[in-house]
Amino acid sequence: MLSFEEVVERIKDIISQEVGARKVYDKDVAKALGITPEHFSMLKKRGRLPIRELLDFCAKRRININWLLYDQDPYSLCESTQRFAYVKYFKEINASAGGGAWNYELVSEPLYLDEKIVDILGGPKALEHIQAVNVLGDSMEPLLQDGSIAFVDTSQRDVKKSGVFMIETAAGVFIKRLRLRADNRVELISENPTYPVEVLAPEEVHVVGRVVGSIEKV
Repeated sequence: MLSFEEVVERIKDIISQEVGARKVYDKDVAKALGITPEHFSMLKKRGRLPIRELLDFCAKRRININWLLYDQDPYSLCESTQRFAYVKYFKEINASAGGGAWNYELVSEPLYLDEKIVDILGGPKALEHIQAVNVLGDSMEPLLQDGSIAFVDTSQRDVKKSGVFMIETAAGVFIKRLRLRADNRVELISENPTYPVEVLAPEEVHVVGRVVGSIEKV
């Protein structure tokens, strides 16, 4: 990675194209990054780059962050980048053991996937409906390991087709095997036989989506 000074010089070159012929100072860099001159001075002394601010700076100007930080030719990254895709990863949600609530306004981050995993999940088009969440607890072992990441297809919510789903109840968010009974009540079944089967009315179960795969964290 380029040094603090080298990155700042590149930012100054970019800013100079926006402000004209005048000299660009550190305070101009701080302003462009949305931080105070005092904060910038502290970072400079420590040689620490403000990564989040740099990402925003590059995004607004459509600049490749790899060029800014690593001096990599953007075109050299295309072939490698095309081998990857990503889904939204909701790190705040811990499913299986319950807790929290599900909504799409939660902060997510991209979880990049190798092309082999993309194929397993149904291909690039299927990723549009797939979200990733943490698995917490052993109630779904050995199918889903504690600490793994589960992929949930939010377009598949029909409980008439028995399977493993992520659901939300009054008690929190869970991953369970669902079975629709003849009386229309829903059985919540854990893979781990030490956990009892729970039975709820259909209106008590909000189905987020079907679990279509998982990976263990490394």
